[in-house]
Amino acid sequence: MPPRRQDYGVKRGEGARSSLSFSRGTVSSRSVRRSSAVLPSVLTFLVIVASGGLLLMIEKGMLNNVETPSPRGNGKRLDFLRDSGKQSSDGADVESQILQEIRNRTIKTMCSQKNMPHSIWSLTPLQRKTLLQHILVNDEYRFLYCYVPKVACSNWKRVLKVLNGALENVNVNIKMDHRSDLLFLSALKPEEIRYRLTHYFKFMFVREPMERLLSAYRNKFGEIESYQKKYGVEIIKRYRKGHAKNPSVKGDDVTFGEFVHYLLDEDVERMNEHWMPVYNLCQPCAVSYNFIGSYENLEKDAEHVLQRVGAPAFIHFPERQTWYKPVTTQTLHYYLCSLPQKLLRELLPKYILDFSLFAYPLPNTTTQHCRH
Repeated sequence: MPPRRQDYGVKRGEGARSSLSFSRGTVSSRSVRRSSAVLPSVLTFLVIVASGGLLLMIEKGMLNNVETPSPRGNGKRLDFLRDSGKQSSDGADVESQILQEIRNRTIKTMCSQKNMPHSIWSLTPLQRKTLLQHILVNDEYRFLYCYVPKVACSNWKRVLKVLNGALENVNVNIKMDHRSDLLFLSALKPEEIRYRLTHYFKFMFVREPMERLLSAYRNKFGEIESYQKKYGVEIIKRYRKGHAKNPSVKGDDVTFGEFVHYLLDEDVERMNEHWMPVYNLCQPCAVSYNFIGSYENLEKDAEHVLQRVGAPAFIHFPERQTWYKPVTTQTLHYYLCSLPQKLLRELLPKYILDFSLFAYPLPNTTTQHCRH
């Protein structure tokens, strides 16, 4: 089955787009310089130029058929972000501001392209439905949160339930119900949606695309029986030789390579939310987010959001559970390097907007790098 193509050719409406704010205040070149660091304007320029090129390629449909070159990014940005807690707080904050400024300019440039959506009303019905079903509303503190599975969304939902009084505190030991006691933007009328999109503080959190993908694979196919039955059985029967009509398939031993084969045949707009690209879930061109936090800087970014929305001082973002198994740099390296290069080159275009919009480097899986 050939991979289905995604159509990015959504016409933009007319009108100006407001600029994004990513920091604990307005991030500007002056504020970064006052922190004794100079914004790497050359790097920013290159990111913007590259982003424009990506959009041209997408618009022309080049990424649908052409194999991408072997990725040669060095991954230092991700390593730095993971290790930022070991640095002085001032240095980490400055580096975080620089990254946020790069994201700011990249998103503004890419979203100004004519084939990108300007508002949620210029999205297709399916795109708009997906977006509205992933934006949570808090009317008391006047904010909208676009949740992204595998980017600490369960803990954010705990915070929302504490804010609306459904939970006593974020550390209550209960199984998370991802639907109850939560208000979704999709439940509101069009005029109510417009008002909140215009007047509320809007935020989302992102994660390195391949790390998020691997986290979903390990969790859903290694631990969740319902996913093994619903997706695992289908994947094994479709992609494992000699198992197409095997009635004993349980779906509990899907390999990462088989999972990637499955993703290549999936339409990104109809994917399960746990591996759907962040771009398609939250539509950062259609919604002017005031803050885009990073999983790599989760604690600080989360506290900033809580301060920004005026949450009570006793509410803090939950700590990671003791049973949580993080995706380490070494683990990601192992899984990506175990994939055939052709598979990875075919997979990256499906997530290229997540890499480029949110300033994540393409993974380095060259032969020389994978030997180490």
